[in-house]
Amino acid sequence: MKKFICENSFWELFPDAEIGVLVLNGVDNTEAVYDVHEEIRDDLAAANEEAVKWIPAMPLSKNPVVAVWRQAFQKFKKKKGNRASIEALLARVDKGNYVGGINPLVDIYNAASLTYALPVGGENLDAFVGNLRLTISEEGGDEFMALGDEENNPTLPGELCYLDDQGAVCRCWNWRDGQRTMLTNDTVNAFLIVESVDPSRHDDLVRILDRLEKKSAEILGAEIFARDILTKDNPEIAIG
Repeated sequence: MKKFICENSFWELFPDAEIGVLVLNGVDNTEAVYDVHEEIRDDLAAANEEAVKWIPAMPLSKNPVVAVWRQAFQKFKKKKGNRASIEALLARVDKGNYVGGINPLVDIYNAASLTYALPVGGENLDAFVGNLRLTISEEGGDEFMALGDEENNPTLPGELCYLDDQGAVCRCWNWRDGQRTMLTNDTVNAFLIVESVDPSRHDDLVRILDRLEKKSAEILGAEIFARDILTKDNPEIAIG
């Protein structure tokens, strides 16, 4: 039985964090889904428009939903310019370069992320090697090929990242996903994650999980294998 484990090194940095997890089985993530469910694209377009409400002032970094992640990213090793995924999405919206479609499940979770301004990610569960861990890579050097890259770009010593037994799944917490575990049209079993370091955002985190569960089941025909919110006192979950 594979597990997802948030290790002590993570909780030492972020004792009040909440990590929402949704594990899906039997997902239909093919392009044909768009032909039947046009609302996927409609929801993403609406979310791009709605996301503007999270950017009431400039610069972007001063807005609360971004500032809290800027502060979080100061607590672990990273390269200059690495930002949380939600900042990257909101920066695109702010420039009018709206987030477009990728595949049905990615579109569904990007729409949720934009609507509630929390980082949301997804991975191909079948590509994990052993357990998945959210942890500090003490020595670094974990193998990682980012989306769009053509060569290995290993983790840094002291970097917070998602790791399995083969290497990094997502670097710099939620900054960049890797090619090895990315969601594709062939994905059947998926691991979705919602991250929050602000306890006041608990209700929004739950709303995202509700939305992801509902749409994944109704649109993609997914069965819910597991759902939970991980905390310091509840740090792991079986995922398959």
